Amino acid sequence: MAAREHDMIEPGDEPMSNLSANPYFGDIAAARLSRRGVLAGSLGAALAGFIGAGAAPRGATARPAEGPSLGFRAVPVSEADTVVVPEGYAVQVLIPWGTPITGDMPAWRPDNTGAEQAMQVGMHHDGMHFFPIEGQDPHRGSSEDGLLVVNHEYIEPRFLHAAAAERPLGTDEVPAGEDGRDPDQVLKELNAHGISVVRIRKGADGRWAVVPDPRNRRITGLTEMEIAGPVRGSPFVRTRYSPDGTRVRGTLNNCAHGVTPWNTYLAAEENWAGYFRNGDQQDQKPDLPREHARYGVRTGRSRYRWEEARGGEDAFRRFDASRTGADAAEDYRNEPNAFGWMVEIDPFDPRSRPVKRTALGRFAHEGVIFAPAREGRPVVAYSGDDARFEYIYKFVSARPYQRATASGALLDEGTLYVARFHPDGSGEWLPLVQGVGPLTPANGFRSQAEVLVNTRAAADLLGATKMDRPEWGAVDPRDGRVYFTLTNNTRRTPEQAEGPNPRAQNRFGQIVRWREADDDHAATRFTWDLFVIAGPQEDSRDANGAPLTAENIFACPDGLWFDADSRLWIQTDIGEAEQNRGPLAPFGNNQMLCANPYTGEIRRFLTGPVGQEITGVVTTPDQRTMFVNVQHPGATTTAEDFAAGRLVSRWPDGQGVPRSATLVITRQDGGVIGA
Repeated sequence: MAAREHDMIEPGDEPMSNLSANPYFGDIAAARLSRRGVLAGSLGAALAGFIGAGAAPRGATARPAEGPSLGFRAVPVSEADTVVVPEGYAVQVLIPWGTPITGDMPAWRPDNTGAEQAMQVGMHHDGMHFFPIEGQDPHRGSSEDGLLVVNHEYIEPRFLHAAAAERPLGTDEVPAGEDGRDPDQVLKELNAHGISVVRIRKGADGRWAVVPDPRNRRITGLTEMEIAGPVRGSPFVRTRYSPDGTRVRGTLNNCAHGVTPWNTYLAAEENWAGYFRNGDQQDQKPDLPREHARYGVRTGRSRYRWEEARGGEDAFRRFDASRTGADAAEDYRNEPNAFGWMVEIDPFDPRSRPVKRTALGRFAHEGVIFAPAREGRPVVAYSGDDARFEYIYKFVSARPYQRATASGALLDEGTLYVARFHPDGSGEWLPLVQGVGPLTPANGFRSQAEVLVNTRAAADLLGATKMDRPEWGAVDPRDGRVYFTLTNNTRRTPEQAEGPNPRAQNRFGQIVRWREADDDHAATRFTWDLFVIAGPQEDSRDANGAPLTAENIFACPDGLWFDADSRLWIQTDIGEAEQNRGPLAPFGNNQMLCANPYTGEIRRFLTGPVGQEITGVVTTPDQRTMFVNVQHPGATTTAEDFAAGRLVSRWPDGQGVPRSATLVITRQDGGVIGA
């Protein structure tokens, strides 16, 4: 989510690094339009040829034609510095950045130390899940008491260090002097990353509050983690910290998430590459291995310059991956290879060590979604690589799911696939297996570990379809179809417009969906169409081929989630540089919408404050409480306004710097959210 779609690189971005000749989704769409006999005309008319082409899956659970109800009146587009929900709904703000949850429970202050930040909720909330306190079936446990697990994607040093900065910082600056960075500020930044596990409970007054609990904990950029799966122990992850390649310190840029069938949490590592630098050169040119270059590891300074912390602590210097020693045991050349994975966390066991599951592939994981688990069948999980012209992946476990014994070990053996879309509306999953097809030693793939560490390069070689920033996915719990947001891609040219990515200079994004062959999520073939094409009326289409309206106009779909009744919740992320400006001005602040996937109806449910993105959504098992995250409010504040003390947002407190937080949304009549 942190990757902002505009020509300048902002904090959280990674440069486009896919230089392969693989087909573009836009070209595929153009070819499909030709097959459907669509003549040249308005873009809207052409786009309609992609909408609603996918039939309901054979053998799907019987559903009424009208699908789930949308029982609320749409809210209008907003530019106000507040949260707006439909009439009859109420909003509470919970766990803003800095809320104490563990240890000495230090109160939030603008000048908290790095050690204090490790005991407080992190910055920039993102993916999230509510685990009923019983720790059993997530659909049947308590709806008034549980563990909320929240990702913290990245930081803004100008807000994090506002109390200590000698001068106001711009959005792309860190507080560094000629003698390097303050080590306590670096510690604070590392501890503001990661994941928060916090017990929350509904009180007699209907309001939710943090509960002190031994299970409350922070997982940060310094927490020790296991490496599991085919990459464990391989030469690619042997480091000065872990010479045997079994451990790593920390997780970074945790965007979306996943929830396993055995009720654990998976945190994605998305735009992690920019946290590292590699200054190696040959003949005065960058000389980076492909496991760095293909992911955008920087050749100059890293994003936050942690490697420049005064004192030269090993935990900070590791972000310089240049070769300085004779081998990997003497320097930090392999540190970046231990990032870009899905991290499994058991929220109910604070003593458990997080585990990086390498069989799921290494890339800019937006998150991971699981198909409904079936006894005796493989576990199936989908993940998008959130960058321009990157791919969509699927993992199928080698061993079958058995409810009584299922664990994270199921994610260590299996087949990782990458998607190829065809112009006729069909698609196939290509196996990323060493020795199969072109993934051979002759082409630089000598082991499965090498395939997985270089997932992107392997997918390039197989000819996967380049997508428009594939982000969150969701599986309809009733009919099994898979939905993915494709947020935008202004780098796509007219010659590259095709298939699921039908527009050049795509500022507005779309949602693709597919049905697996024979309704088997482990199948290797599928059929696809587009569920909605976002944008202004003249360039948008809903599932019925009609333009979007004042009730549902939106751009840049990002977050995506199905509730138990098959309502599809859609969240937007218009990047800070384009919010309320130019072609994206009509969409106002970022928002969340609700869709009926069977009728195609979409209504705007929520708008957020200024400068934020809406991200992360889940309900309690009874669906009567919804949690939604507001990330980086006030991020559109310019350096000039910040220097003058003019913040565009002071949400949620109305004073001081803005803070990311979680919303608690309820119906005033106690009913099901959205119904």
